[in-house]
Amino acid sequence: MNAQTAYLKSFERLPSTGLFKFRSPKGYSGRIFLLIALFLLSGPLVLQAQYTDMINSNRPGNSQGAFSVGTGVIQFEASAKYGTDEHSLAQTRSNLWGIDYALRMGFWREQLEISFMGTYLSQEFKPLTPGSDYQNYTINNFEQNTLGVKYLLYDPYKNKGDEGPNLYSWRANQRFDWSQLIPAVSLYAGLNIAAEDNPYLHPSEGSFTPKVAIITQNNFEGGWVFVLNLIGDKITDEFPSYIGIATLTHSFNQKFAAFAEFQTIISDIYSDEIARAGLAYLIGRNLQLDLSGLVNFKDTPSRWQVAAGVSYRFDFHQDEEFLLPEEL
Repeated sequence: MNAQTAYLKSFERLPSTGLFKFRSPKGYSGRIFLLIALFLLSGPLVLQAQYTDMINSNRPGNSQGAFSVGTGVIQFEASAKYGTDEHSLAQTRSNLWGIDYALRMGFWREQLEISFMGTYLSQEFKPLTPGSDYQNYTINNFEQNTLGVKYLLYDPYKNKGDEGPNLYSWRANQRFDWSQLIPAVSLYAGLNIAAEDNPYLHPSEGSFTPKVAIITQNNFEGGWVFVLNLIGDKITDEFPSYIGIATLTHSFNQKFAAFAEFQTIISDIYSDEIARAGLAYLIGRNLQLDLSGLVNFKDTPSRWQVAAGVSYRFDFHQDEEFLLPEEL
């Protein structure tokens, strides 16, 4: 999340069976497509525009904000990362590098956003104990690719710009605004896409699986923003994942911001707790740079990573104009 926005508001290798073969999860019947269609056809519940004069990036955190990029905006977000995983039970160490990427576009309505987000990873696995029988090997593939849509259901800030100071009460102007505790709320629905021979795909997982999320965002006074994501991932599979991400961002001015984030993952395949922190710097209206890092709190595997990212938008947004009857 950029400064202006904050200111304003087990590794198992699978056998290769073909380059582009896919398998469907058990019981999957296309419900995710129906859910996406309901998003696209639902009527607008708010009238406030999503567009902002400055780029609105989800980086450098791993959560999504509640607001879209705005109609007529095409936005790219990417980062290069490096890190290490050490697995105490498997007695392996892997050095990794990767690229996170996202393409976000606003269209049709200001509340609606379509996105394609993913990660490409390369990992080299080595034994922790020199001279062991464990053989080194490397895997390279897409860890995830998700096509999704996000729709803003409720925006408590749409009329905030019309409110001014209370001219009759100094006390009313100084007391805490409890309405800040009411968040903006969005829903997200996505489709995970993976080839069948992807080494990051567990044998129980299908090539096409749904991902859904509830997203809330509170914009507090003083440049503080709190974002919460509650996610159900691969929910039609035998072993779904349930994820919570809480992100707190603070802007020091209109260009410079810092964030802290906590993520919990609950699944029979992989569970973890991850902490992230980082900085973002705004260069002009359409460009943001960021640095971040993460650590986790377990040893199967223990992890650390550092990343450097960039966000850039192509801004073709046009404000809607309404003519009064006397102007016609």
